[in-house]
Amino acid sequence: MTAAVPPAPSRAVSFAALALLAALTGAARAGPQTYTLDPAHSWVQFELRHFGTSTIRGRIGPLQGSVTIDPQAGSGELGLRIATATVSTGLRVFDARIRQDDLLASGPWPEAYFVASRFRFEQGRLAEVRGEFTLRGVSQPLSLMALRFSCRAPAAPEPPDASEVCGGDFEGEIRRSDFGATFGLPFVGDRVRLQVQVEGRR
Repeated sequence: MTAAVPPAPSRAVSFAALALLAALTGAARAGPQTYTLDPAHSWVQFELRHFGTSTIRGRIGPLQGSVTIDPQAGSGELGLRIATATVSTGLRVFDARIRQDDLLASGPWPEAYFVASRFRFEQGRLAEVRGEFTLRGVSQPLSLMALRFSCRAPAAPEPPDASEVCGGDFEGEIRRSDFGATFGLPFVGDRVRLQVQVEGRR
């Protein structure tokens, strides 16, 4: 006599289980969630025109700070710091020139800051962050548009107790003359394109 084989779960039961899991996951993430930026994956890239020909590119970072997001309420808060002396273009002599007082002024103002409390969401996804950027002791409004933004659960080879990670790519633009960095104008571009990559762990 053979043992009875339990019947396979029906498609309806499987769908119900998935729906319950999704509901529990959504409930766990309801309300504001705070993420600490991961310095290994949080940087600012910049680019500007050089004598109307080529483009100067470099990066600054890693970024330090945290972000609190509440997609259901359509709100958030962000605060980050950038050590300007970390600027890197691949040429040390050029990096030293950029740190001088008529450009980044890394001596008297070693850090730049971005503080934001206006978050715009579209269909539950972060679309734009607007706030105030401070460089060389001067503060100006800055808008960063989200090119992409998503969250993921921990994955191998992360430890079992690892937490959720959210991150994305953002872009914006500033005029360096607005912050008093006027060296080289108009031969070196005034408009600086910013590309920001961030990842934060809850």
